[in-house]
Amino acid sequence: MRAPTGPTARLVAFDVLSAVRDSDAYANLLLPVRIERARLSPADAGLATELTYGTLRLRGYYDAVIRQAAGRELDQIDPPVADLLRLGAHQLLSMRVPSHAAVNETVRLAAQTLGRSKTGFVNAVLRNIARTAPEKWRARVAAAADGDDRIAALTSHPAWIVRAFRQALTAERRRGGDVEAELQQLLDADNAAPRVNLVALPGVGEVPEEAEPDRFSPYGFTLPGDPFPRVRASRGTLRVQDEGSQLAALALVAARPVEAGEQWLDLCAGPGGKAALLGAEALRGGARLLANEVVPARVGLVRNAVAPVADAVEVVEGDGRAFGDTHRGRFDRILLDAPCTGLGALRRRPEARWRKHPRDVAELTRLQAALLDSAIRALKPGGVLAYVTCSPHLGETRVAIADALKHHPGELDELPTQEIVQSTAAAPLELAGDPAQAQLWPHRHGTDAMFIALLQKR
Repeated sequence: MRAPTGPTARLVAFDVLSAVRDSDAYANLLLPVRIERARLSPADAGLATELTYGTLRLRGYYDAVIRQAAGRELDQIDPPVADLLRLGAHQLLSMRVPSHAAVNETVRLAAQTLGRSKTGFVNAVLRNIARTAPEKWRARVAAAADGDDRIAALTSHPAWIVRAFRQALTAERRRGGDVEAELQQLLDADNAAPRVNLVALPGVGEVPEEAEPDRFSPYGFTLPGDPFPRVRASRGTLRVQDEGSQLAALALVAARPVEAGEQWLDLCAGPGGKAALLGAEALRGGARLLANEVVPARVGLVRNAVAPVADAVEVVEGDGRAFGDTHRGRFDRILLDAPCTGLGALRRRPEARWRKHPRDVAELTRLQAALLDSAIRALKPGGVLAYVTCSPHLGETRVAIADALKHHPGELDELPTQEIVQSTAAAPLELAGDPAQAQLWPHRHGTDAMFIALLQKR
């Protein structure tokens, strides 16, 4: 006899939260495995998904509530107990779960997973939270901080990310724009669950009849219900891919007409989504794509991703920083989807906001600069380079391009990136700032916050 709906789904969610905390697991990879292993019904799977992602997204806000309700700092609470309290707080403050059910089921889960010695504290804190209405908790949290710390607590983002987003929005100098209002919209968009977006690889994949086309990508769409059975049945011709990622790959193709025999490079190809789309375009245009990945475990992911277009793609394992020497002047087009903080995909990977730190930016920008330098050296004269990051942080976007132009004086031309991205889109995109750079936004475009800059070697 299967366990009741609530506790089973709650146990799966708690297991995933524990793995995210203890092992730096990725919720988007682990949760489907745990759901399948637990043989959850669709309703239970939906509950486990909402509990997991909702708790991860709003962890910062719930911590502020728990701090007041428990009368102690979070670092004075055992981490597994804190995870249980966050799960309970999510049900009490953000879900239509009756208060008694949220408290009782979380206390039962505490007894099941941590032992009865923890249940008294969990019960007391959650009952304290339940005594106050959600809107009053927001007022209490707001009153406990000011400035960016208040915004950070209420929107469940670290304060340094709030500041980085504000700087990026300000740098666009959007005419008539209210940066603070747009910042709030962006932070809210990060906390809204996105739909699963798909792509049909051009020339090999067919868009299902029941699909709803994407607003911008000519190959993107969403499906009603659970899309994964259709994805699995397609054998790789239909793939999960954010609309912004699609536009980034297509911009490289649209930068100039494709000629048969061209040599393309995806310098940092893992896990292979953009490589698959580029491979499909290469197959249609008579070009060849070399997909490189430095991490051995991700090389296999790239091979699986490009399998439907393998006739046009070769997958290799190597350090992209060396390609400028080993493949000097070889490629007509290069995609550098650079390793980055991932701040542009926090709505899909909510745990990332709690793992990243300002010091990570300095380390990553050094790597990005080395990869950019290598890509420029590997580019043919007249060749086109697309520099892409899933982050709007200025250090990873505008500053990176400015430094590349400074270190390669007279060697590169900036292309009209906004115009080229617009040419690939099925509907007008609202883009701002430097015409040579395109920044997509969750709140404005419904995509991840992808940055795209196209450069041409003279």
